[in-house]
Amino acid sequence: MSTAVQNPPQIHGNWNDLIPPSEDLLLDEDYSPQPSRTGVWVGLAAITMTFAGFTSALIVSQGSASEWKHIALPPILYLNTLVLLISSVTLEISRRCVAAYARQRSTPKATAMSWLMATFFLGLLFVAGQYEAWLHFRANGLFLATNLGSSFFYVLTAVHALHLLGGITALIVVIGRFGNGQFSLRKSTMDSTAYYWHFMSVLWLYLLWILWLKL
Repeated sequence: MSTAVQNPPQIHGNWNDLIPPSEDLLLDEDYSPQPSRTGVWVGLAAITMTFAGFTSALIVSQGSASEWKHIALPPILYLNTLVLLISSVTLEISRRCVAAYARQRSTPKATAMSWLMATFFLGLLFVAGQYEAWLHFRANGLFLATNLGSSFFYVLTAVHALHLLGGITALIVVIGRFGNGQFSLRKSTMDSTAYYWHFMSVLWLYLLWILWLKL
C-alpha cells in the first residue's frame, strides 16, 4: 500500500519577502484596541459620575437651604475658559502633527513639539488663572466655610484643576517620549491624552454653566 507524498509548495523569491516591513506591522497595530485608551474611558466615566454627584448635591443644597446667598463669579473665569478651549485646539493640532511626523515625516518634528509645548503652557496658565479666582474670593471674604455657595465653588473648581493637572502630567510624558524618539506609530498615549484633555475642556464648560446658574 503506497502513500502519495505531495511536494511542498515552492517559494519563489527571497525569504525576506515573507516578512512585511516593520512600518506595516505598526500600522496594523494602530487599529488594535489599546489598554491605555480603555483605561482613559473608564476613568472618564468615573469622573463623570463624581461631578454628577457634586451637581446633585449642589442642587439639593440650594433647594433645602433656608437662605442661599448668590455669589458673583470672578470675571477671570471667563478668560480661563477661553485659555482652556484654545489649549484643546492646540493639542488637537499637535496630535495631527505627531501623526503626520510618525507616518510620513511630512511634518517637521519641531512643529509638532512647538504645538505640544503651547498646550502645556496654556494648561499651566489655566490652573494659574483658577488660583487667581480663588484669591479673588479670599479678597472678598469668601472662604471654603463661609457659606454653601463658596464651598461648592472651591470644591468644584479645585477638583477640576486637580484632574487637569493629571492631564498636564500625561502631556509631559508625551513630550518626553516624542522628544526622545520613543514614539511608535500607534500613538496610544498621545490619543489617550487628547481624549482626556478635550473631556476636561467640555467638563469645565459644564461646571461654569452650573456655577453661573446656581451660585
